[in-house]
Amino acid sequence: MKPFELLLDQKEIAHRISQLGRQITNDYADRKPVLVGVLKGCMVFLSDLIRQINLPLEIEFIAAASYRKGTRPEQEVVFGSPIPISLRDRHVLIVEGVVESGRTAISILETVNKQEPASVEIVTLIDKPGSHRSTLNVKYKGFSLGNEFVIGFGLDNTQKYRNLPFIGKLIDM
Repeated sequence: MKPFELLLDQKEIAHRISQLGRQITNDYADRKPVLVGVLKGCMVFLSDLIRQINLPLEIEFIAAASYRKGTRPEQEVVFGSPIPISLRDRHVLIVEGVVESGRTAISILETVNKQEPASVEIVTLIDKPGSHRSTLNVKYKGFSLGNEFVIGFGLDNTQKYRNLPFIGKLIDM
């Protein structure tokens, strides 16, 4: 294992996810949102988040990756299979584990918007606004961090560390 520094502990994360769940519940009180989880980094966050949303909802997934070989993003965002349901006239929440450059989120927004949803917003556990390469509105964010490479709570480094129950920062040696 590479050395890391604790940034956000379990208690902080749980409290913030509870707040996000209440906010989404209030904002979508008269609607049935579709949460589209961006695999694989969203899985832990999404599973905790849906238990905090007190509404009928649906869940779908899309596979997208911009990091495949370490801590540097690849040139292209690679997508797995398309979203298997129609999103036309639906209220869509795209759920990310982390929004860094915004390239993945923007690519998914473009894909979703082609289906003419009633609304679409981004939900992320970690937002890194200093790393955004384009203007991007992240309506629901757990925490804003700097440019450090984070691991844990579903976020990985070469498929490792996803199972850590907290958010840590890798330390370069």
